[in-house]
Formats: sequence, C-alpha cells, structure tokens
Amino acid sequence: MRTLNLGILAHVDAGKTSLTERLLHAAGVIDELGSVDQGSTRTDTLALERRRGITIRSAVVSFPIGDVTVNLIDTPGHPDFIAEVERVLDVLDGAVLVVSAVEGVQAQTRVLMRTLRRLGIPALIFVNKIDRRGAAYGEVLDAVRARLAPSGVAMSAVTGLGTRAAAATPAADPRLAELLADHDETLLAAYVDDRPITDRRLRQALTRQARAGLAHPVFFGSAITGAGVPALMDGIRDLLPAAEGDASGPPSGAVFKVERGPAGERLAYVRMFSGTLRVRDTVPGHGKVTAIGVFDRGTAVRVDAVGAGRIGLLSGLGGIRVGDYIGDQFADQHADHAADHVVDHHVDHHVDHHADHHVDHHADRAADRAADRAADRVGIRVGPARGRARRHFAPPSLETVVTPVRAADRGALHAALTQLAEQDPLIGLRQDDVRQETYVSLYGEVQKEVIQQTLAEEFGLEVTFEETTTICVERPAGTGAAAEFIAQGGNPFLGTVGLRVEPGPIGSGVTFRLAVELGSMPYTFMRAVEETARQTLQHGLHGWEVIDCAVTLTHTGYWARQSHSHGVFDKSMSSTAGDFRNLTPLVLMDALKQAGTRVHEPLHRFHLEIPADLLGGVLPVLSRLRAVPTGSRPHGDTYRIEGTVPAALVHGLERALPSLTRGEGVLETAFDRYQRVPGPPPARRRIGHDPRNRKEYLLHVVRMV
Repeated sequence: MRTLNLGILAHVDAGKTSLTERLLHAAGVIDELGSVDQGSTRTDTLALERRRGITIRSAVVSFPIGDVTVNLIDTPGHPDFIAEVERVLDVLDGAVLVVSAVEGVQAQTRVLMRTLRRLGIPALIFVNKIDRRGAAYGEVLDAVRARLAPSGVAMSAVTGLGTRAAAATPAADPRLAELLADHDETLLAAYVDDRPITDRRLRQALTRQARAGLAHPVFFGSAITGAGVPALMDGIRDLLPAAEGDASGPPSGAVFKVERGPAGERLAYVRMFSGTLRVRDTVPGHGKVTAIGVFDRGTAVRVDAVGAGRIGLLSGLGGIRVGDYIGDQFADQHADHAADHVVDHHVDHHVDHHADHHVDHHADRAADRAADRAADRVGIRVGPARGRARRHFAPPSLETVVTPVRAADRGALHAALTQLAEQDPLIGLRQDDVRQETYVSLYGEVQKEVIQQTLAEEFGLEVTFEETTTICVERPAGTGAAAEFIAQGGNPFLGTVGLRVEPGPIGSGVTFRLAVELGSMPYTFMRAVEETARQTLQHGLHGWEVIDCAVTLTHTGYWARQSHSHGVFDKSMSSTAGDFRNLTPLVLMDALKQAGTRVHEPLHRFHLEIPADLLGGVLPVLSRLRAVPTGSRPHGDTYRIEGTVPAALVHGLERALPSLTRGEGVLETAFDRYQRVPGPPPARRRIGHDPRNRKEYLLHVVRMV
C-alpha cells in the first residue's frame, strides 16, 4: 500500500480534532466518535488537553483510504503552541487546512497557509461546521480565494446551510477551467478560444496541480454530522501525493517528536525518507534501537523494521532530541529526484510561463527541503539541525522567570523543564546558577498556564511565574576592538586574544572570521575562542542577545606545552583551552563597549478589519499603543487597516479590540522584524558572572580555576 503522511492544521476551535475523530470513524478504525467537550477523543491524550478541550501536543494516528495508508498528525491550533506545528511541517507529504464556516478565515489560518505554500506542501481545504447557525458558503469561499489561496477550487455544493440537516454533495466548480488555466497552457488556449474541455481533462489537470500545491481543492462539510467527509477522504486519496523514498537506500530520517513512555523511557517519532531502520540497529551516540512501532488503524503496533515513507516510533535511543537526523547521509540523489520528479511531472504537461515559475519554485523548495536535511548532517550519523535555519515561524518573543514554591524543588524543577524542552525545542531555557533562577521563553500566556499545570500534574511541582517580559535583541552600533596579551596588563590567563566587533548584515546572526594565520596557534584554542564568543554574545551590554554581528580574531598567542625534567605537565607554564575560554569574554566585552550596541524590540505587522463607522475611535487607540498604520482602505461596510505594532503591545490591542469594535473587529498579527527601541534601552538580567565588571569576573573565574 502507498503511505501518505498528512497534517491536520487550523486556527484554534475550527474543528481539527473533531475531524480527526470523524475520519477514523469513517475509515472503520473506531466504533464510536470521541468528543472534544467530553475529553474522549483519540488524539488528545493528555489529561490537560481533555480538560481544556484544546490540542497541546501533536499526535499520530493511522487509517486506510482504499490503497493508501494515511498517517494523520493532529496539530495544535492555538498560536501559543506553534512549535508543535513547526516540527511537523518537514515530515508532511500533504495537509488538510480546516476553516470554520461560521468564523471564516482567521489569523492563524492565514499564517499556516502562507507557510504551507512557501514550503510547497500540497494542501486541501475543509470548510467545517456547515451545520452551525451562521454558517456561510459563498462568503467563506470568496474569503478563501482572497486571503488563503487564489486557486481555491470548490469541490462541494451545500444544501440546508446552517441547519442540522446541512448536506454537502460533490459538485464541479463553475470556474474550474478558469482557475486551472492559470497553470496549464493547453487549458488556457482552449479556455480563451472557447473550445470544449472534457471533464476527464479537467480532473487530470486538477490532480496534477493539487499534488504540486498549485491548486487548492475546497471541500465543505461537518465533522460532527459527517456531511461532506466521504468526498474529503476521496480527495485525500486522489489529490495528495503519497510518500516517496528508496527503501533499499541508506537509512535516513528526521525526528519530529519526542515523548516519555510509561517507564520514563524516551520515545522518538521519526519520519523515514530513505532506507530501512531495524530493531537492534545501532545509532552512534544514542545507543541501539530496542523496539519499533508503526501506526496501523489508529494505534502503534510492534514491527521489526520501518522503511522509507513511513513514521516509526523508536525506543532505546537515549538523548535523542527533536530535530535530530538518523542516518549517515540524506542522499543527494533524493533531493535531485524530488526536484526532477516535480519538474518532469509538470513539463510533460506543457505548462505556460506562469506555471513554469511555480514549477521551478516548487522544485527548488523540494530540493531545498531535502538539502536542508542533508547539509545539516555532513560527517555525522545523528545530530541536531545546524547550518541553514529551518525555522518556519517567528521565535518566541516573551520570557518569564519560573520559581518553585518550595526552595528544595529547584533541582527537580530544572530537570522537569529540561524534559519539557526535549519535547518542545522552542521552549528556551536559561539557567542562572548564581541567582538560582530559571528563565523560560514563551509564545503566550496560555502556554505559561499549561506549563504551570503540566509541572503540577506530571511532576508534582508547584511553581510561580514573574511578570512576562518581551525578548529584545542588541545590534552593534559601530566597530570596536580589544586585545589582551600573555603576561601583560594584569592578564592572569596564558593566552593572547584580540577581537574586533562590527555590525553584520540584517539576518546574519553571528559570524566569526579570522584575521590571523590558521596555524598561528592550535585549532583547539581557536575553536575555544569562537565557541566562547558565540556564548558570550548571548548577553550584550544591556543583557540581550547580540545578533547581526561579525567577530574577527585579530591577535593570538600561547605558551606551548611545558614539562619538568621528570615529565610532569606544568600548567603554570602551558596554555590550555580553558585559558582562552576564560579570557575571551573579557576581550569581547571590551570590544563591544567600544562599538556600543542598540536595543531592538520585536515588531509585528497587523491586519485589522473593523466596522467603517468606528474608524475614528480606533485610530487614537492604535496611536497610544505605538501602532503605525501603513495603509487603510474601505471594504464594503468595513475598514481594513494594515500596519506595525510592537510585540509587547499586541496583547493590549487584543484586549481593547472587542469593546472598541462592538465585538466585530478582526485582528491578525505576525512577527515582521526588529526595530530600535525608542527612549532609554530596557535591560535584561544577566546569567552567570559578568565580564563587563573585570574585577568581579576575575575574582570568581580565577578562584574557580
């Protein structure tokens, strides 16, 4: 059978989990539908998920549709848990994006669709809740085409809209030929010349374009009543591409989820891209695979091996994390095959120039996604994703300090948070051993509440949080340089280090360069300088991470290994990597002080839709919240305003909106960029010993040495 790894994505409360239950029921996997309200769904297994009625962690279930085995991944819809969606995207063959027929296209829906299109992931759209009062058909379809997918193709007609008897029947979109002609030269010529086009020809074109992510079929229905679900299942089987991969090639896979089993053992969810992984295979650095499960008809069953295209549940790999890759290579030929397959698939069907642009883009994305998996792993068997960034959403922009109610629980709290970070790598932890404080980065307040409840229920830890603050960054304002030399100027370390700091291009992160000969000192020492420089820049002059910065090593010097006549190594006469690790923060901070830094805060772009008659009352509030409109236009009886607003003030805008707009305002926000903070720069508490204070730093570091 063919395998399809399918993601279910949506804005919160659009009905993803209910749709998953309906698909499992329709496929004969479960006899009785679970209920989100009653906490009895198959995929929301956490007690917290069942109680709150929201999906917090992604879950995998399996069911058959004809000759296709679907591994369905149900993901969270709440934006505070976007990290769960983040990790799933790289392992999907296709997706179903769920939209509510009542609420229509919402903020998170647009963010998800933009990401799917950018990554070239084919997607179907399911408009749910046609049985609910207030459900719409034409308005929602228009909104889908205007705000999600211009190539949205209606696949259903609806009767009894907004009633319990609502039904969806398969129907051809009257604009089908027009929509498909945008990406098909033959269809375009026939459409322009008003020549007849057969239904078979249109269906073939729709299948090709849907599988390539160029067209987006739109199905209507209800997960609660089951209306329209059979047509959606046919679409999943026929209009989305099955998984590909060479089962006889070298084993290669990506870990997208890690959880703990009943005995506390680590379980890794891996999507295999090529080759076959077997029980008792050794994964260097992480041990031996002791058990493998694959998903079959809703549950995980034990097997001896998992092959290309499938999702496996691996036991026995201690220390493995989300984002790790399994295998000593992700064959370049797979990237080439992915690109060639897409290109051949379209070129053979005479696409026009406009379609060529999309085909090339899609092929490039397919190759890029494969290359990302390969390039990050050169020379290693298992490793985290390094190299080119694979982040699809903005990083967390909030931070808080979490403190145990009982001081004796500090060690247990750190261990528990570390375990949660294994499962959610976008939960950033900063541990200050000096002040005994733990910092956690977040996407929102709901995530903070969930962490608090999870710590209480799963680990028996009661904690409190400080007020949430916005995470800023620092950028160098100019160029600065500093150097310390062996046995000069009160340098207690046996090393010479000179560094120059200067601004780098926007988005470049931190780059490290050499202005000295590579052999001027042992590579181990140079590596120690680079690693320590990157670590030191986690806290700039004001305590924030320094980004878009170039660091150049300008001076080096060391004392070679010295021994007494009896052959005993004498540290007092010989440089070690520790000397360079301890000296680098002092030199780097001196250079950074000379360069100066500017603090920048995260800025979100917003799209606001309000009743036209309320425009005059909304604009002053936007001004108070430092929101800067960049454009506004009337749209029927509403007004659409676009602009930017500091991330720290987004929650204030969200809270003010209902009363300002009679509850009719619709706000969408997404991270845009960083901008300089006006006025005095905010400061962040540093972690560890502060190299800005030379006397205090040396007092602690030299004493430790």
